[in-house]
Amino acid sequence: MGIITLISDFGTADGYVGEMKGEILCRCAEATIVDVSHDIAPGDVSDGAWVLDRVWDRFPEGTIHLAVIDPGVGTTRRPIAFEADGRWYVGPDNGLPARVLARHEPTRAWLLSGDPASGIPSQTFHGRDIFAPAAAKLASTGTLQGLGEPVEPRGFRELDISRPERLGDAVKGQVVHVDRFGNLITDVPARCMSPTALIEIGGAVISGMRSSYASVATGELLAIVGSAGTLEVAERDGSASERLGVQKGAKVCVRPERD
Repeated sequence: MGIITLISDFGTADGYVGEMKGEILCRCAEATIVDVSHDIAPGDVSDGAWVLDRVWDRFPEGTIHLAVIDPGVGTTRRPIAFEADGRWYVGPDNGLPARVLARHEPTRAWLLSGDPASGIPSQTFHGRDIFAPAAAKLASTGTLQGLGEPVEPRGFRELDISRPERLGDAVKGQVVHVDRFGNLITDVPARCMSPTALIEIGGAVISGMRSSYASVATGELLAIVGSAGTLEVAERDGSASERLGVQKGAKVCVRPERD
């Protein structure tokens, strides 16, 4: 049976995640359910998109990524499922899969309507009433027949995804994610960095790239190429976000070493 990953902004205090898991297991008891994250900030679709993109192809082909950060639940936003790169997305069409779609062309898609046997879906919990049944059916049968209708795999909602730009000898980008350690993960790719680069962010200037977090003294800022393959700014044994007063969306500038 299939692997189903879960990404949401539900947290774990209210039982919402448990309701979705129960719905899945009632329909596909053999499913392997993997909790990726339930700590996305409430309604933060762009952060959910970043997390989904990070894990998309870390899982084997056939994986079903069930992602629910859905501030538009109950509106005209579409509940969808699509296959791309041998994996499935199940969730709202609100930009959440936009980073994945920027890398992979979808091959087939469905507009979901829920399971008729379960009655009318609630207006506020499509994660349980529409998306969980769809993920379970994919895991157990490989089809969505009876839970909606096939649609053309295009026209999905986009996000305003930042792209670094080169201005003269400088590269300007922005922070796209702040992790739980307070590390500032940017969109500036490793290829734009040199060992002696100067990084300007939040009023600070960091000189040179480091090979590990432990390469500076406690309390010092450092720049490193992180696991996403992009520039990351951190504070040894502290939070660079708190230290610099910087959050997602903050600008970063990378320049060559001054003479």
